Amino acid sequence: MFAPLWAVGNRVAPGRAGAYRRRTMDRLDALRLLLRESSDPHNPPADALAALFEGLEHIAVVGLSRDPAKAARRVPSCLAAQGFQIHPVNPHAERLLGRPASPTLSAVAEPVGLVVVFRPPAEAADVVREAMDLPGAPAIWLQEGIRADREAAEARAAGRLVVQDLCAYKVHRALYT
Repeated sequence: MFAPLWAVGNRVAPGRAGAYRRRTMDRLDALRLLLRESSDPHNPPADALAALFEGLEHIAVVGLSRDPAKAARRVPSCLAAQGFQIHPVNPHAERLLGRPASPTLSAVAEPVGLVVVFRPPAEAADVVREAMDLPGAPAIWLQEGIRADREAAEARAAGRLVVQDLCAYKVHRALYT
């Protein structure tokens, strides 16, 4: 006999588990395809990225742009619209997305679960090193076209989740739309 829907709690209602698994697998499959677009074969698997977004609240964005036409502004704006608390890091701005901007990553007042990097590859290495010194061991995400291979390998060896050359918004969209 099936349990009533109210007694199921967080589980999928009886008779619907197959549809739920298919939907979840479709999203992970879409994410796996997206991961193939990245030039970094050492990026975490789809299920690890899904788990990251599940518990994520606070995101520091290094290089958040003042220019609304740039991806470094559009991507964080979209993530903020999805409910994430964005902490702008830009030494040339006082406020971005309605929040005070920090001049450096280490100056961000609140703990973050993810550091998203919108800086040229030549500057990304320093940002990865700075992110490794943050409390709480946040994940480190280098946006499309950005890699810092040596520093990413060091961070991964230290147990950090590191993503390179992949758009955080595209991953979120693959998982939740």
